[in-house]
Amino acid sequence: MKQRKSAEIAVLVTLLLAGVAMWYYYTRPPAEAAHASTVSNYKPMKVENPQIHWERLAEAQNTEYKPSPRDIFSRDLPPPPPKPVHVPGPGDNDYVAPPPPPPPPPPQLPLKYFGEGQAQAGAGRRAFLSDGDSVFIVAEGDIVLGRYRIIKINHTNLEFEEISSGRHATAKLEDEGPPV
Repeated sequence: MKQRKSAEIAVLVTLLLAGVAMWYYYTRPPAEAAHASTVSNYKPMKVENPQIHWERLAEAQNTEYKPSPRDIFSRDLPPPPPKPVHVPGPGDNDYVAPPPPPPPPPPQLPLKYFGEGQAQAGAGRRAFLSDGDSVFIVAEGDIVLGRYRIIKINHTNLEFEEISSGRHATAKLEDEGPPV
């Protein structure tokens, strides 16, 4: 029984709300009346020349956006522009010439260093150099091919000097492997 009574009360409340909504809708003034009052008060602007100003339109279209360096989200002012730096040129009093270019790479020995040894006890080291089928046996201080002076002979490399330029370089010991 309680359920039926609560259902009847819910229906009654719903019907009362619907009645209040309908009463409010029918008693209010129509929307056209409010709209008509604003239209009747409209006064057009005074325009001396109603034609389109094409030159102003073209000027606005050709305007280029240039952002400012200031951050619009910050209260701080932007830093001042950097001062130009003076770079001395060749005619200036404080000009310093650039350093000379580095020397070219060391020369390559056109011969193959394939071994070293000693001829007699107490004699200096000897290096074995080959150029195809020709074999040269040289000691420290010897001149090879009229261009290269042998400076030092080691187990793993050969130090030499190009006589014309005075540049030093090394040649590594090359292992040919076992003969075939």
